[in-house]
Parts: sequence; structure tokens; C-alpha cells
Amino acid sequence: MARNPQRRAALADAGLRVLAAAGARGLTHRAVDAEAGLPLGTASNYFRSRDDLLGALAERIFERFAPDEAVLARLAGREPSLDLFTDYVRYIVERTTRQPDLTRALIELRLEAARRPGLARILGDTLRRGYRDDVAFHIAAGLPGGAFEVALLHYAIDGLLLDLLTASIDAGFDTDRVVEALVSRLAVAHPTD
Repeated sequence: MARNPQRRAALADAGLRVLAAAGARGLTHRAVDAEAGLPLGTASNYFRSRDDLLGALAERIFERFAPDEAVLARLAGREPSLDLFTDYVRYIVERTTRQPDLTRALIELRLEAARRPGLARILGDTLRRGYRDDVAFHIAAGLPGGAFEVALLHYAIDGLLLDLLTASIDAGFDTDRVVEALVSRLAVAHPTD
């Protein structure tokens, strides 16, 4: 397998553009090569199977969604509170809606994983690792609630993003107001089993 991290990242970014524009059905090694402007066969040198390609795209999405360390440092300088938790969630929504094609690509990957067991394993591992990291961050930051509340917010924010970036129910509520309500109603500090 080829080992050039910059080329691998460029191919993954090209794959994300293809996935966002054409959906999972339009994503092929050949389409990635064409989008990246590289010779045919390049993508298959980096990603041997379709599941490898799809899994690499999931990893790349999370790399590109990584938070800005300066923003995290600014937030971390505040006292743990429900308001701080709300601001962390606002920042998550801002990052994921600023790059809507990445979020749509992730939604596509999750749907495709329902049909492809190999991708389900790869993507599931990535999603579970992200959730565990979120819980560890949440606890280390001293924010209200725990693993259960973080899971509730994942479920709620995933639904919010789906509505914001796909066909919407168009309820007319301000996104910031929705985030504040979700956090205040779901992130209560109480023990859960």
C-alpha cells in the first residue's frame, strides 16, 4: 500500500467532494482519481477496497472537524457550568455547519454503513471512539451530567444537523435557541444507570 500521508489526505478530500456531490453510489476509486486529478489506479493503491475508502473518508471527516485549540483554550478558561456546556455544543454545531459538505458526507457514510457490514465496523469504531473521547473531555472539563447526557446530546445534535443540512421540517426556530434548549433540558446533573 502506498504511504504518502499528504497524497492520502488529498485523495480522501477528493473522495469527500465526490461523496457530497454524488452520494455513496457515485463514489468509486475512479471518480476519486478524476476528482483529485491523479492517474487512474492511484486511489486503489491507497485504499484497497471500497470499505477501506469509505472508512478513510470517515477518518478524514473527523480530522477536518477537529476543534481549534485556541477556541478550546478560551472555553477551558471558564468555570464549568451549564452555560459553558452550551457554548461547547454551540461550537460543535458551528464547526459542523460551517462545512456542510463534510457533515452531509458523514450522513451518507452512516446510511451506507447500514448496508455494508465492513463499513459499519470501520465507521462504528470511529464513531464510538469519538463518543468515548467526548465523554472523557466532558468529565475532565467538569461539565454537568455524564456519559448518558453526552449520548443524549449526540442523538439530539445529529437530528438537528440532519434537519439543518438536508430537507428540513422548517419549524422556524433559531438554531442557537434550539442548542440552548437541548443542553438545558438534556444535560442535567444527576446519576444515571
